[in-house]
Amino acid sequence: MAITLDSKNLEAYIADSKKAFEANLKKLVDIPSVSMLPENKSDILKLAETTKALLTEFGARAEIYETKGNPVIAAEFHSDKSHPTVLIYNHMDVQPADPEEWLSPPFDMKVDGDKYLGRGTTDDKGPALTALYAARFARENKLPINIKIVWELEEEIGSTNFFQFLEEHGDVVATDSVVVSDTVWISRDKPALPLGFRGLQCVLIKLRTGEIDTHSGLTGGGARNPYTELVDFLARCVDGRTGLVKVPGFYDGVEEPGPEELNGFIEAGFTAENFARAHKLKSLRFEDDKKVAAHIWSKPTFEIHGISGGYTAAGVKTIIPCKAEAKVSMRLVPGQNPEKLMENLTAYVKEHIPDAEVEAVGQLKAYLGSREGKYLDAACQAVEEAFGKKPALVREGGSIGAVIALAEILKRPIVFMGLSLPEHGYHSVNENFDWGQAEGGMKAFVRYFELLSEL
Repeated sequence: MAITLDSKNLEAYIADSKKAFEANLKKLVDIPSVSMLPENKSDILKLAETTKALLTEFGARAEIYETKGNPVIAAEFHSDKSHPTVLIYNHMDVQPADPEEWLSPPFDMKVDGDKYLGRGTTDDKGPALTALYAARFARENKLPINIKIVWELEEEIGSTNFFQFLEEHGDVVATDSVVVSDTVWISRDKPALPLGFRGLQCVLIKLRTGEIDTHSGLTGGGARNPYTELVDFLARCVDGRTGLVKVPGFYDGVEEPGPEELNGFIEAGFTAENFARAHKLKSLRFEDDKKVAAHIWSKPTFEIHGISGGYTAAGVKTIIPCKAEAKVSMRLVPGQNPEKLMENLTAYVKEHIPDAEVEAVGQLKAYLGSREGKYLDAACQAVEEAFGKKPALVREGGSIGAVIALAEILKRPIVFMGLSLPEHGYHSVNENFDWGQAEGGMKAFVRYFELLSEL
């Protein structure tokens, strides 16, 4: 028999939880769990122990599972085979942060009214903690549903070892459905439930033309300049003004979104003006709302992130560098084959710079889920009831490696109930989260659990 939760009881629980939520979030944020940097390995391990203790304190059975890389923390509230099971995924590792660029210390969370400042507050410790508070409420109120939680510590570096964890611990992650809380709304006024994500292929292109840097007055004109050659080649890869990719075969297999989906992006409330404002962009490649939405969510890209080598300090040092390296990534959409794409790019590099080295760094396929289904319907209803606004069904331009692993190994329906906002500073300086999103998120997750228990 279905159990109907008392909304007043939930309101009181959330209000009473605020101070403890802030204290627990600070406990998590203050640990610099940067998975990208080897020197932070001890912090990763410390966070694993801290999160296990927190999950246990909340009444879950929690364990730390070792992988070839960073560990995974898994927990479960309640266990009754007659009840449906939902698995909540979040990640606890974070991006690096340079304290000199921040207004407050990135790993010493500050509370500014209802705003929480610090690295990881919105990506993804705040949403993870929000879901945990909702799970505890469901357990305390004897909701007939099994809730599992998986917190990963390698998402920011591609979730390479998450596949191993899922394959080796099928009983731990066995579930009827999955909900991921690691996505971004269109704006504070418009909730969004993504249906898909772009994939990612990162590449290093390295060129060495000498043993040492040389004087440009003595060797310039005769010596090869690796910087110049890489810049010339990169210009052959992508049109800097439009973003059109010129690598042969790059667009092979691309599945374009239909008119209904494109129109849905705009009906969802997306505007180029708001997008630029939220991300502090002075200008965009396109002015048309639909065109911008299509290019950030459903079209592939070729981006140059930096060229290293040579002299980069103040002033000018007149040298011919002996080596240079281009850091490149390609965001992929459904229909693109990452392996074939790498073959095409490597061949293109060798055609123009035969002695350059091409190194693939990480690879994620694109993901696109269904626009229909009882789990998506339940998520839409829960978010609308919690925040008072119907959520938009969109895509996201970023990538979540764990989603590919979850989809391919568990083969269960996946929905996305993120709580982050554009102004929260995903991967940016002065990252933040706020109580309004946490409060609404707890309501949404509790209602989602309630709806799932009735399916």
